[in-house]
Amino acid sequence: MNKLLQYVLILILLFPTVVKAQFEGFKDSVVQLYGVVMTADSLEGIPAVSVMVKGQNRGTITNNGGVFSIAVLKGDQVEFTSIGYKPVLAKIPANLDGNQYSLIQLMVNDTIFLPATILKPRPTKEQFERDFINAKVPDDEIAVARNNNNKATRQFLMAALPKDGREASNLYLKQSATKLTYAGQLPPQNIFNPAAWMEFIKAWKRGDFKKKN
Repeated sequence: MNKLLQYVLILILLFPTVVKAQFEGFKDSVVQLYGVVMTADSLEGIPAVSVMVKGQNRGTITNNGGVFSIAVLKGDQVEFTSIGYKPVLAKIPANLDGNQYSLIQLMVNDTIFLPATILKPRPTKEQFERDFINAKVPDDEIAVARNNNNKATRQFLMAALPKDGREASNLYLKQSATKLTYAGQLPPQNIFNPAAWMEFIKAWKRGDFKKKN
């Protein structure tokens, strides 16, 4: 029992020292990386460049002048990516002295070759006019939004899409309230509903009940 107590006391005395040593080691490995990303040909700052620590879900982007700043660890690899430029991978020295590291990263334009397109004129003016009139122009964003918000589309989506949790709970509560309201008696029938009769008369005038060949 005395030996166990001695071991416990030794651990209690050594624990703060070990934790402090680990914290000091981690603190020494943290590096504040800052720098600027520029084009290799004109030395202009590149905005909105993605600066990501490889293997980690952590990063930042450059500002309008191409300047960035991020906290990394010694030995980390930092990847620079941007549309129109080749990706670049930079490594932080593992034996770096101090906790600050500056970097001027140059990026080279990435050339993309598109497939060749051959333009041929229409044989006649009449054929050009016919093809121009019959050409289908895709809808713009306003037309797409207008089509998605019309009554028929909304009714179709309401019938096709499943109800979410809020709609399902509201429907259940409404059905429960209706059931409890008419408990012990017959619920009202639509035959005595004036609104239902009005809809029936309108449908009859439209000829909805006529026999169709």
